[in-house]
Amino acid sequence: MKQARAWQRMLSGRRLDLLDPTPLDIELEDIAHGLAFVARWNGQTTGDWPYSVAEHSLLVETLVTRLDPGFAPRWRLAALLHDAPEYVIGDMISPVKAAVGPGYGALDARLTAAIHLRFGLPAEIPKSVKRLIKRADTLSAWLEATQIAGFTRAEADKYFGRPSPEVAGLTIHPRPPAEVRADYIARHAELLRLIDGR
Repeated sequence: MKQARAWQRMLSGRRLDLLDPTPLDIELEDIAHGLAFVARWNGQTTGDWPYSVAEHSLLVETLVTRLDPGFAPRWRLAALLHDAPEYVIGDMISPVKAAVGPGYGALDARLTAAIHLRFGLPAEIPKSVKRLIKRADTLSAWLEATQIAGFTRAEADKYFGRPSPEVAGLTIHPRPPAEVRADYIARHAELLRLIDGR
C-alpha cells in the first residue's frame, strides 16, 4: 500500500513535513504568503476581498499592545505568529476543530513549536503570554464578527464576550492579499528589530 504524502512543497522551495516539521524548513515569506490567502470565517465576510488570517494576525498583535503597552517585543512576535501554522493547515472554524478531534491540536502544536524555534522564540511560550494573546484573539473575533461577519452585537457578546475599551477606534477593512502579505512581512521585520534592540 502506497504511503500518503505528509509534506507540502512551499513557494520558497522548502519541503515542510507536517508530521515532523523542523525550523529549517520554515520561511517567513511562505508563512506571510499562505496566511494572506487563507480566509477567516470560511470566507463569509463582507467586502471585495476575503478577510485573511494574516490581517487577523496583525490585528491581534495590535490588540496585545493595547491590552499591555509594556508587552515585550518577543511576545508581540508570538502574537503575530499565533496562527502561523494555518499557512499550511488552513483556518478551521471551531466546530470543525472539535469534529476533527485531538489530532488537529497535536498537528498545530508541532507546527507552532517549529515556527517559534525558527524565529528565536521558545517552543512553548509562557501561559501568561498565551492568555493575553488569547484575550486579544477573542477581542479580534468580536470585532470581525460585528464588522464583517454579519453577527449582531448581542450574538457577538454571547459567543465572544463583551469587548473591552481596547477595541475602540479599530475598524476592519479587508484588503488585497499582496498588500496584507507585505504588511505582515514588514511588521515581522520591525518586531525582530525591536527584539534585537536596533
